[in-house]
Amino acid sequence: MQISAAELNRATLSRQLLLERAPLSVPEAVRRVVALQAQHPASPYLALWNRLRDFAPAELDAAFTGRTVVKATLMRITLHAVAAEDYGDFRAAMQPTLYASRLGSRFAEAGLTPADAHALVPELLAFAERPRTSAELQAWLAERLGEEKKDGAWWGLKGYAPLHHAPTGAPWSFGHRPSFVRAEPGPLPGPGREGDAEALRTLILRCLAGFGPASVADVAQFAMLQRTRVRAALRALGDAVEELQGPDGSTLFDLPDAPRPPADTPAPPRLMAMWDSTLLAYADRGRLIPPAYRPLVIRNNGDVLPTLLVDGRVAGAWRPVEDGIEATAFEPLPRQAWVALATEAHSLRALLSAREPGVYGRYGHWWRKLADAGAEVRVL
Repeated sequence: MQISAAELNRATLSRQLLLERAPLSVPEAVRRVVALQAQHPASPYLALWNRLRDFAPAELDAAFTGRTVVKATLMRITLHAVAAEDYGDFRAAMQPTLYASRLGSRFAEAGLTPADAHALVPELLAFAERPRTSAELQAWLAERLGEEKKDGAWWGLKGYAPLHHAPTGAPWSFGHRPSFVRAEPGPLPGPGREGDAEALRTLILRCLAGFGPASVADVAQFAMLQRTRVRAALRALGDAVEELQGPDGSTLFDLPDAPRPPADTPAPPRLMAMWDSTLLAYADRGRLIPPAYRPLVIRNNGDVLPTLLVDGRVAGAWRPVEDGIEATAFEPLPRQAWVALATEAHSLRALLSAREPGVYGRYGHWWRKLADAGAEVRVL
């Protein structure tokens, strides 16, 4: 069976709850969309506002506090919010990646080895039974390893050890100075690079549920896993997945009963969060981002701007300003798109006014670089 580029776009939007806001609870929605990029504290809130009917930010506050939704270093070695029930499998499947990236050269430059990490992790987790600041955890490491080793040790262990970010308060549950708490008791990471095969199977099935159809390269990109591991695991799934032919002739994998709406399904405009997962979960980011716009919204340093989504694809960027939401369109937009974006902006301003009206303000310098790209700039 062949699937078109437009059908792939609508499949992603459907599974990411972006075709229609869903009447789900926050924990249900987070599990449905698999993982929300949480590099900026506000982003999971804005992501869920885009996806849920009558979204109440306090419900996500409560989910973080009650640890039904947890924030941790996971996909692509960046911060994500995931359902607590998914964290253990995701962490176990990513063991090889976390081992290689966090216990590598920088860890070794501090005079430490992976064996040192394996010995330290149980004690570190015992110390983090209650929330601890970075300073407290670094001081704990300094007592055991010496002052000269603590920075390198903490750099590796804060991503490698099974730690969650602990809520630190308003406006978005987490501030820019994080605290950490051990993950709920479960198997400790093993001493080597080997991942858990059953956990990898779970991660792949969850990835396809939230982001499929997807190629081997897409799944590998989603979690930063080796393609050889992903390819072997997909083949081992047998009838649990089906193969499709992508618009470029590539092989895509999907769950047999997953939704794939028609290409002409209406896709309402959205004001997407910074680093929204839909823009980063694929090796082929053209599914939602026209190639000409990719360098405008994904900057060389890794920042991913808050974007306008029009007819299911990135069409510009937005930021809050004193009088409203400033929308920079990279192409001429029809009147009905501007009307719908203005409605979204009105709702977004209501959300931000109670939390942080100038959200993402520290990234405002990027808009000076968009001056020549905008076909039109409006304050909504």
